[in-house]
Amino acid sequence: MSVDLSKKGQVLTATGLAAGYDGRAIVSGITVEATPGKVVSIVGPNGSGKSTLLKSLVGVVKVLDGSVKVGDTMITNMAPEGVAKIGVGYVPQIDDVFPPLSVKENLEIGGYLLKRHEVNERIDAVLEFFPRLKNMMTRKAGKLSGGERKMLAMGRVLMLSPSVLVLDEPTANLAPIVATQLLEEYIRGFADFGSTVLLVEQRAKAALRISNWTYVLSGGRVVLDGPPEELSNNPIFVESFLGGGAATRAPKD
Repeated sequence: MSVDLSKKGQVLTATGLAAGYDGRAIVSGITVEATPGKVVSIVGPNGSGKSTLLKSLVGVVKVLDGSVKVGDTMITNMAPEGVAKIGVGYVPQIDDVFPPLSVKENLEIGGYLLKRHEVNERIDAVLEFFPRLKNMMTRKAGKLSGGERKMLAMGRVLMLSPSVLVLDEPTANLAPIVATQLLEEYIRGFADFGSTVLLVEQRAKAALRISNWTYVLSGGRVVLDGPPEELSNNPIFVESFLGGGAATRAPKD
């Protein structure tokens, strides 16, 4: 990572969080924290509420109880645009780009809060970080490969120099070699340059390799947490979450 695309990280904290749909909690009693310069991952079986949790942090899903803070700013149930303005970049698992628009147009939309003269400067910085996109500026986003599309999705979020990056299943549907590059080179690189990174990842082993701390969700609650090396030596975690136990066959959330 040769360019610094993000601001100095801020602490992201959720305390006693309950969130869900139509007044029904999908996750409850959740307390998690992500700090600058660290990759914090959330893993767990399908259906455990991982995506719901991330969406509640960035204002997409309603928080029913508890609180969410970025630094000293309370952002509980703040609108997504407000969350973006205070420096939180969110890349969803799906609908992460605008397929009919070109790569350049997607990046320009990502810089919607910038002054006009700043947009091209930020695009240049994003392209230095993701050089593969340089020769694709006029290509429709819908014509990109899975890896290229995810690079564009992250580049669009990086247009606003976020201090916190919230990533939902960034390697979903990617080939193993592309997924590994994305995690180990780019996402780990964000944290190494001081950003705060909170990551939901279905590839638990790959997530643990780049993480400083990991939370394990099951049934909408945190059931384990700790440094990856500690979890990797926990027989319960290995059997249930790394060994393909019955829990991993639950319906997808």
